[in-house]
Amino acid sequence: MRDFPSCFGENGVQVADSSSSSSSGATKAAQNLVACVYQCKLHGRSFLINVTWTKNLMGQGLCVAVDDSTNQCLCKVEIKPWLFSKRKGSKNLEVDSSRVDIYWDLSGARFGSGPEPVEGYYLAVAYNQEMVLLLGDLKKEAYRKIDAAPINSNPVFIAKREHIFGKKFYGAKAQFCDKGLTHDITIECDTIDVKDPCLVIRIDSKTVMQVKRLKWKFRGNHTILVDGLPVEVFWDVHNWLFGNAMGNAVFMFQTCLSAEKFWACQSVFDPSVLTWSYSQRFKDNQLQGLGFSLLLYAWKNE
Repeated sequence: MRDFPSCFGENGVQVADSSSSSSSGATKAAQNLVACVYQCKLHGRSFLINVTWTKNLMGQGLCVAVDDSTNQCLCKVEIKPWLFSKRKGSKNLEVDSSRVDIYWDLSGARFGSGPEPVEGYYLAVAYNQEMVLLLGDLKKEAYRKIDAAPINSNPVFIAKREHIFGKKFYGAKAQFCDKGLTHDITIECDTIDVKDPCLVIRIDSKTVMQVKRLKWKFRGNHTILVDGLPVEVFWDVHNWLFGNAMGNAVFMFQTCLSAEKFWACQSVFDPSVLTWSYSQRFKDNQLQGLGFSLLLYAWKNE
């Protein structure tokens, strides 16, 4: 199946892998995972920092990768599940005659149901001893322990990929604009023993879109408004209706800074040109700073 993960191919920000309908592929893809992409700038140079949090039976995991503006990976640090690794440490790397330092302290981190820490931690990335990314609530502690100049340009949170699980209801949180409110997203879709399935999406418990006759409209897109900004919602529930019963559906929320720019970059939804048009539009939107992308893989629990 060609689905929205193909939007993030060679020409797009790498926040998603192609999903697989095979049992082994589905097992691997269905891991508890949150991947975030931040755009950082320093001395006129742009970087993409990919932070991936994972959770499995062995514990929590973390991977940090730094890419240049062409999506070429400059360096990567992977922290294995904490049965085998310390929750506190640092890594120093040399990249093109420059120094990249990655620091983390998750020894007192507290987690919710997902793999991403809620509080009590910090994760920092410094480039030539200048901080470019600092995550977590322990920022003062981080600066006390790290010999790096403060961030002089705020990183921009540009994309997020998350695996969510449920039977009928699927939930996630998202902040659609910088310094905006964090919203609760609820996706409702019951495809088990239902003659005419329906898809409902709610933002903060308010219904923003409803798709009836889902067997005929298993792929599509629709524009909603959140915080006064247009958000384009794409959905692909083909797997749920016609594929592997334990397969995943894919939802993408793409925001833009203004309605004028939003409509200027729109094209007619056509699955046959999905790979090129959306990968190119995603890349153009991120390079022009046109918004935030949220990609949700929704997996059915047994």
